[in-house]
Amino acid sequence: MPVLAPDAESETGIPKSPSEARRSEAMEELEHTCPQPRLTLTAPAPFADETSCQCQAPHEKLTIAQARLGTPADRPVRVYADGIFDLFHSGHARALMQAKTLFPNSYLLVGVCSDDLTHKFKGFTVMNETERYEALRHCRYVDEVIRDAPWTLTPEFLEKHKIDFVAHDDIPYSSAGSDDVYKHIKEAGMFVPTQRTEGISTSDIITRIVRDYDVYARRNLQRGYTAKQLNVSFINEKKYRFQNQVDKMKEKVKNVEEKSKEFVYKVEEKSHDLIQKWEEKSREFIGNFLELFGPDGAWKQMFQERSGRMLQAFSPRQSPSSSPTRGRSPSRSPSPPWVFNKASPPSSPKAASASLSSMSEGDEDEK
Repeated sequence: MPVLAPDAESETGIPKSPSEARRSEAMEELEHTCPQPRLTLTAPAPFADETSCQCQAPHEKLTIAQARLGTPADRPVRVYADGIFDLFHSGHARALMQAKTLFPNSYLLVGVCSDDLTHKFKGFTVMNETERYEALRHCRYVDEVIRDAPWTLTPEFLEKHKIDFVAHDDIPYSSAGSDDVYKHIKEAGMFVPTQRTEGISTSDIITRIVRDYDVYARRNLQRGYTAKQLNVSFINEKKYRFQNQVDKMKEKVKNVEEKSKEFVYKVEEKSHDLIQKWEEKSREFIGNFLELFGPDGAWKQMFQERSGRMLQAFSPRQSPSSSPTRGRSPSRSPSPPWVFNKASPPSSPKAASASLSSMSEGDEDEK
């Protein structure tokens, strides 16, 4: 009987056989070869059936606290998130982002249910399963896509894909005869909750389309789709096409109104500029007018100067007192005979003749 090494004992205290000891040592020496998270985003995420995890190292169970501390260091934490992902939108992307960032080193696997399962348990979808698979492959947070994912997660499925944790919103998801399809995952300590994005969901988008069905039907008719493709009756097709023509006319009228408003606005701007320039010119004109014709203007000064010159021309200055007088009395300056006394004009022809006779006598006396 071969002698066993002292440390080659099983957990129950029974010595291990040489083959078991060698197998145990080999398992301890195995390194993890699990796929690593994608570092480059130049290609879509692979499908699980194309690159499944072939790691032979033991996949030890982790707690959430350990995973958040970054352990194990030799492999990523494998997080699983599943759903229908119909009409893939920002709410889906945000949920996957949260699942991806739950732990320092996460590898995100996303399971997408097939059309058969979805139509059976939830209802008809807008996108078929192939379109939904491809939508997930092109999300930056996804490392691997699992096609035809199960509706309820089984231990075999979790073991096959070496899943550490399952990420989903914490609202109980009742389906397939269960009050919460994630109940057993929560009890096993493998459930990690994410937050829903309010205001956006696949049901909300479908509700908008149904509510505005006429608008979208007219839109697609205008883009070249046939009434048969849209499942529209002959009468509704004519009605939608007529409404499209009316909308075109309204758009033309609207464009004309906008152009008219723009033209009026430009005219108003130019009118404002013209009025402003006219006011400036009018102020300048009035200032020049007052400067020329005002109370102290240049025209008054010029008129006064010319009036003075005319007065000087009509009434020259008297001769100086030292000029010869021809024997006239220096104290008396004779007045010409044709100048009448303005203070006492003659009141009658007789008085005028008497005045003239007295003037002639005076002249004779002077002679």
